[in-house]
Amino acid sequence: MKHGTSPTVKYNFIESFCGAGGMSLGLANAGFKPLMAFDLDRAAIQTYCANLGPHGRVADARQVLGADILRDSGIRRGELALFAGGPPCQGFSKQHRGAHLGDSRNDLVVEYIRLVDELRPRFFLFENVAIFGQKRGKAYVKQMHDDLCEYEINFRLVNSADFGLAQTRERYLIVGRRRDQNAGFDFPDRICRQVTVGDVLKGLPEPPDDFTDHPRFPNHQRARVTTLNIERFSHVPQGGGWQDIPYELRLPCHQRVDTTSGGWPDVYGRLEWSGQCPTITGGFDSFTRGRYGHPIANRPLTPREAARLQGFPDRFKFCGTRGDIRSQIGNAVPPPLAEMVGINIHEALLAADGFLTNSTPANTLLEEPGAYQIDQPRKVRRRPAARAKAG
Repeated sequence: MKHGTSPTVKYNFIESFCGAGGMSLGLANAGFKPLMAFDLDRAAIQTYCANLGPHGRVADARQVLGADILRDSGIRRGELALFAGGPPCQGFSKQHRGAHLGDSRNDLVVEYIRLVDELRPRFFLFENVAIFGQKRGKAYVKQMHDDLCEYEINFRLVNSADFGLAQTRERYLIVGRRRDQNAGFDFPDRICRQVTVGDVLKGLPEPPDDFTDHPRFPNHQRARVTTLNIERFSHVPQGGGWQDIPYELRLPCHQRVDTTSGGWPDVYGRLEWSGQCPTITGGFDSFTRGRYGHPIANRPLTPREAARLQGFPDRFKFCGTRGDIRSQIGNAVPPPLAEMVGINIHEALLAADGFLTNSTPANTLLEEPGAYQIDQPRKVRRRPAARAKAG
């Protein structure tokens, strides 16, 4: 290798609870090579394999053993560069009061911890809802520290809007670095320019009126909405909600609600073209589930529009029923967020292997900071001060 050049190294990774593949897509864009990914959701794995390759498989994390993963991947314990995953978060979500006390899905975090211990990767990446870092996930965070004492554990609450998305999606991230890795890790800095809903949705034509899929944009299909609901929504301005609907057209519950004590402000909410979107959930195609109304058209978002707001490129096609597709998009880790964190983990691995000889912080250097390209992955620009070892 010539002195002064940066190496091209494809570090491997395995992802648990992979869903449709948002995290895998982001990590692949950051320079990682997927060896295996698994999830219990069969439709999500169909989407994963259709877009990212045949290494996705249907499996229950409770029944997966680290020894089996190592055997099937052809690697030994301790050789894996990165183990990633985001166990189901519904049991921790603040939208489900008390679920953290009795939702069996929460114990999948324990399975994730077990697999890290059995695989002994050089780094691990864990993603969950923002509230996981508070009371609801406190016991699991402690268990992670106790059971994975071989790792230095870093955590960060992040807002996706700070990393190239037009969405104020907050997530709790944990990165573990095995202590024998001679390199530090820092979470990426936020980018400077924030992206708007208009930046993301511009260029998309209206979906077909007959509810079929758009011939050029997969999953760009309008939802079936009643004539009355369309009329209601037609009165809502950008940034508005159900209170902008004439009284006689409102739902009965909205005619008698006390707005001083809440009153569901996001119901029948219309997005702002120059603003940002709240957290995309599996209910994005209904006026009654949140602020998911199109900023200009009198309809809710299509799956393709929601996928764009999650940072998926248009070439990424989701498979399954409409319900399957909604869940896959709403539950996905935004690829740009995974990419940004992945770049810093990748550089830490390069440093640990002696390819980078300085300690300049990895500040998520991109060709165009903040300008995430919908139709193609971002080009990663390595640190200009970095030097590869001669040899």
